[in-house]
Amino acid sequence: MSNHHKVIIIGSGPAGFTAALYTARANLKPIIFEGNQPGGQLMITTEVENYPGFEHGIQGPELMDVMRKQVHRFGAESIYKYIVKVDFSKKPFSIWTDDGVEYTCDTCIIATGATAKLLGLETENKFMGYGVSACATCDGFFFKNQRVVVVGGGDTAMEEANYLTHHASEVIIIHRRDEFRASKIMIDRAKKNPKIKFVTDTVIEEILGKEEDGRKSVTGIKIKNLKTNEESEISCEGVFVAIGHKPNTDIFKGILDMDEVGYLITKKSTTETNIEGVFACGDAQDSYYRQAVTAAGTGCMSAIDAERYLEKINS
Repeated sequence: MSNHHKVIIIGSGPAGFTAALYTARANLKPIIFEGNQPGGQLMITTEVENYPGFEHGIQGPELMDVMRKQVHRFGAESIYKYIVKVDFSKKPFSIWTDDGVEYTCDTCIIATGATAKLLGLETENKFMGYGVSACATCDGFFFKNQRVVVVGGGDTAMEEANYLTHHASEVIIIHRRDEFRASKIMIDRAKKNPKIKFVTDTVIEEILGKEEDGRKSVTGIKIKNLKTNEESEISCEGVFVAIGHKPNTDIFKGILDMDEVGYLITKKSTTETNIEGVFACGDAQDSYYRQAVTAAGTGCMSAIDAERYLEKINS
């Protein structure tokens, strides 16, 4: 296999796979570098009920597997390596894998996604997808008339808490300080909501749960008040971690335009970055919607943008 390609896609997930689907069907023979988390964030999601076309829902890893098989059927190829360095200063573009191999391409689509910041608890990992979630709009539906906890103090935490009140019977916001980073309007909205309660100056020490017949579920949390050092437990069925996301864009620092958090900035109404021929899609450039279906949509857009770019430089 030659190391030069018309299209290289960095990252998989709904954005990368949709970009691969469209470029493969345009006979551009894309290469997908699937990185250190093939399939992206959906690989840690259990039931996906809000992706169109699956009447009864589908497991996150299964959806990614179906997408991967679909793109391979049209001639896209996956390489399970991690990209550690890029050079977009000259054409063709160069990228290097973690084992030191250089690949070149005429156009590059970045679909490296984002990673939800987590608390770092062993029990959080154990119950991820089984009562612990980093996305209220993805999983709130599963907690109808149940008590849930939201961890965080920013706008995301307030938004997630408000959203969860459409489903849950009670939402408890846990925050390590007594002041919130969230905007005043978001705090006021949460405080006015009769279903939302606040527990401040508090951290979660452990997520409590049970495992019966191979099925895991959350039963509560162990918390500690940072001012009094007092420990206690709160019973709940769900824990939503809303302490932010980090886009996986570190290797593009100083090369591509990004905001202060690291989300790639694309030109208005297109997926093109500040470098012509380099496109960005999915959660690497979307801090707002962060849904599988919107990632797929921008993946499609980046493929069409890349195809038109290639037509332009080859005409």
